[in-house]
Amino acid sequence: MKQVRQKRKRKTAVKTALMFIVAILWVLPFIYPILISVKPGNEVFSDLLGLPSRLDFSNYVVAWTKGNMGRALLNTAIITVSTVLILVIFGSLCAYTIARRRGWIWNALYLFFVVGTILPYKLGLLPTYVAFNKAGLTGTFPGIILLQAGIQMPMTVFLFTGFIRATPTMYEEAAQIDGASPLQTFAHVIFPLLAPVTATVVIQNGISVWNDFFLSLIFLGGSKRLPLSVTLYSYIGDNATQWNLVFASVILSLIPVVILFLLLQENMMKGFAGGIKG
Repeated sequence: MKQVRQKRKRKTAVKTALMFIVAILWVLPFIYPILISVKPGNEVFSDLLGLPSRLDFSNYVVAWTKGNMGRALLNTAIITVSTVLILVIFGSLCAYTIARRRGWIWNALYLFFVVGTILPYKLGLLPTYVAFNKAGLTGTFPGIILLQAGIQMPMTVFLFTGFIRATPTMYEEAAQIDGASPLQTFAHVIFPLLAPVTATVVIQNGISVWNDFFLSLIFLGGSKRLPLSVTLYSYIGDNATQWNLVFASVILSLIPVVILFLLLQENMMKGFAGGIKG
């Protein structure tokens, strides 16, 4: 018995050591940029890999003011929040209709959205830009919001549909017996049950839109509505040797996304499980 216990202790110790090493390797890519961001300017060049002699948080102030981070953060928040709201409202309504209706036309519509998750949007980028430019939507918030919502809508409908199909219909039937309309049934019965998949949609689309660079550069280039990704690109190009300021600006841009993920991560996992089940 003693030998068995000793073997178990050794295995446990080995597993603990391996997990500790894995945890360190996973955390290092996050800790290292933070350490550089609080280094004094002279230490960045003399000892880039070493620990800072003191914490210089003024780098964040300089990055915020010099890099015009406040305006860029506001622009990004407007684009991201508006896009996610459109996706949640219209994506869930569309998915509810597809999931509960029967007939070939609804199956074809669902297949249409599935195909939309596969085809790359860049195939139609040129005619889309021409159409948006003629409509006066380039360089505007409505233009980039509609574009982002259209690109992310297929995956959103796909996730919502899978989750709704796995939801029992007894609650809807009870609401309909009580005289509720289809819209009232959706708003008061179905949508509250969609919290897990809604969290998945919010995080997935929110991060995608927040970090978007390509579309923002093309459709917002030259305007005053540039988001963080494009602003950071310009700022890094102007301060390529000041790594402490560069990493400080990067950390500032990551904070809202990390907070969102921490708040919704549990529901996000439930949403993925529900969508796969459906």
